[in-house]
Amino acid sequence: MSFTLRRHRSAPTASRRSATARAVSGLATLSAIALTLGVTSVTGPASAAPAERTLPSASPALTAGIGERAADPLPPTPGDFTGYGFDQCLAPSQSAMDAWLRRSPFLAVGIYISGDSRACRSQPNLTPQWIRTQLLKGWRLLPITLGPQASCQPRFPRYSDDFKISPVKGKAGNYGEARKMARDSAASTVADARALGIPAGSTLWYDLEGFDITNTACRESALAFLSTWVTNVRRLGYVTGVYSSAGSGIKALDDARVNRPGSVTLPDRIWVARWDGVANTSTSYLRPDGWMPGGRVKQYRGGHDEVWGKVRINIDSNFLDLGRGSVAPPENHCGGVQVNFGRYGALKIAASGESRRPGRLKALQCLLTERGYFRGQVTGKYSAPLLDAVRRWKAARGQATGDTWYPRDWMTLHGFGSSPVLKVGSAGPDVRRVQRAINSANIGTKVPLHGTYDATTAAAVKTYQRRLKMPATGIVDGATWGRIRAGAR
Repeated sequence: MSFTLRRHRSAPTASRRSATARAVSGLATLSAIALTLGVTSVTGPASAAPAERTLPSASPALTAGIGERAADPLPPTPGDFTGYGFDQCLAPSQSAMDAWLRRSPFLAVGIYISGDSRACRSQPNLTPQWIRTQLLKGWRLLPITLGPQASCQPRFPRYSDDFKISPVKGKAGNYGEARKMARDSAASTVADARALGIPAGSTLWYDLEGFDITNTACRESALAFLSTWVTNVRRLGYVTGVYSSAGSGIKALDDARVNRPGSVTLPDRIWVARWDGVANTSTSYLRPDGWMPGGRVKQYRGGHDEVWGKVRINIDSNFLDLGRGSVAPPENHCGGVQVNFGRYGALKIAASGESRRPGRLKALQCLLTERGYFRGQVTGKYSAPLLDAVRRWKAARGQATGDTWYPRDWMTLHGFGSSPVLKVGSAGPDVRRVQRAINSANIGTKVPLHGTYDATTAAAVKTYQRRLKMPATGIVDGATWGRIRAGAR
């Protein structure tokens, strides 16, 4: 965003077409999208202003990685998410992304995929495999286009072959040249997104840097451009977003929304640049009802260096609250057995067939069934198959066998399975496993078992990590999973 304009420069390229579209033309070519839209590539301000066309729906996005089937889909990104993100001019290396996944608070990353006005035209790390790898590791991506900028923006054009938005109103009075440029930009954006394997349904963002909104021709041509870009990108199957400063592009969109409803096709989501240091989505420049709920990102801190996992990156910091937010889907165990408790405690598997805690015993039977150790009836009562399953579970983990199921055993049971990195913004069954494990550890705090990794969960994980003399990051990484699976308390 703004900080990248000051810190990064790349030599102009002769070709107007992006490197990603050239390199992966077999996936989705710019010319194919242009034919779909009925436009040509931009070589300067258009001399004609044809009417906007009704565009066909997008064909299915090509999401398969190298050697994988197109039937193996990637999730639309960023989807429903509430949490922290960063953006940086140059897509980081895989080792940097892995280090920041394990150690940083961020789970979303902005990447520049398109636009001739972007500073980092050369993106050596940005490939379809890079995109696929990040999405499968849990990153939420924010693909950004930085194309033609407002006519009164003083820092542009940057190169000899990028252009400002035409401020010419035209005979029809609708800023037809600006709209023509927007159709071309939309074609490039979608081509580049498809070439990288970014799935349909993902949000594609247009970066419109700050400008003087009191300049009528500059403001209205910029709004005409955004309106047309949004219309065309949306018709090709993507969700649309606009990034701009709170006091210029975002204010202009919000004023149009309220004062001139229907005059501008509004983006589905907005990304507000307001460097007030507050990690929320609010600003005094924006009315509280606009793009609410679930339609906002706020860039709350501008360009600065951060170091996570010994990797330094110059970033902007963002807070996202999109869609339904980070919400875990409901879960079902053994036809409706309750497995979530604020405290689990020890269970004496009584030979008499009775248990003082039938609910916990039923949960134990169910979870051991799901892990392939118990094949009896889930009744909440003692049975010989249950005792056998308990002893085999303990033996497989190098623990002394016996008839008592301890809190550490609950932890090993909840920790069984995959080991994804979890942090604020994560949601789903793996988060519930951690929440159950923390409640099993009896560390003095109870975690709500809603499956969303929120601040309360992060604080409880920090407490657990401190108790074990681990780095108190509040992030569940491989080492933390290992201690959980070992039943360490």
